[in-house]
Amino acid sequence: MSATDKYRHISDQELLAKFNQDHDNEWLGILLQRYTLLLLGVCMKYLQDEDEAKDAVQQVFLKVIQELHKYKVDYFKSWLYMVAKNHCLMKLRERQGKAPVSLTEKAELLQDTGSDTEELQQNDLTLNLMQESLEELNTEQKQCVILFYLEKKSYQEVADATGFSLLQVKSYIQNGKRNLKILIEKKLKEQAYKS
Repeated sequence: MSATDKYRHISDQELLAKFNQDHDNEWLGILLQRYTLLLLGVCMKYLQDEDEAKDAVQQVFLKVIQELHKYKVDYFKSWLYMVAKNHCLMKLRERQGKAPVSLTEKAELLQDTGSDTEELQQNDLTLNLMQESLEELNTEQKQCVILFYLEKKSYQEVADATGFSLLQVKSYIQNGKRNLKILIEKKLKEQAYKS
């Protein structure tokens, strides 16, 4: 049983409390693992480049590990989302020729998470739908998608870990990604229909 499965029933708040109590990075690791897909989605949305997005996820993880103890965080997912969003915005500014950041832009970056409540709720919903949809993929697709996107393994490493051929791995990842998108879109439409 993996740490993720073992602690699945423990809430973010409980994991945060455990981390704040003993500063053991294992609790933080479990929390971060829960939201790897969300982070990748946020980074892809802003950076529009898969490799850059994967790098950004790693940098956000590092930033969280270094900085979480400095803040009183009540809602980890929302705080993590803001850290990722701000990191991506800074990356985009760097990309645009390292233009100086004005005071208003700094203020925007430091804005209170409360002003983004609607966006955060939407991202919470998307993340939950993504987790549900991931569970609905067939075993091979789910396994390959998790290894590739969540555990950051290369095609070859996924093939080695699963025993599938390289061609099968690429096919499972491609089809898994497409099916995930279809499932999420379907669930979003159902949610919109309900509300």
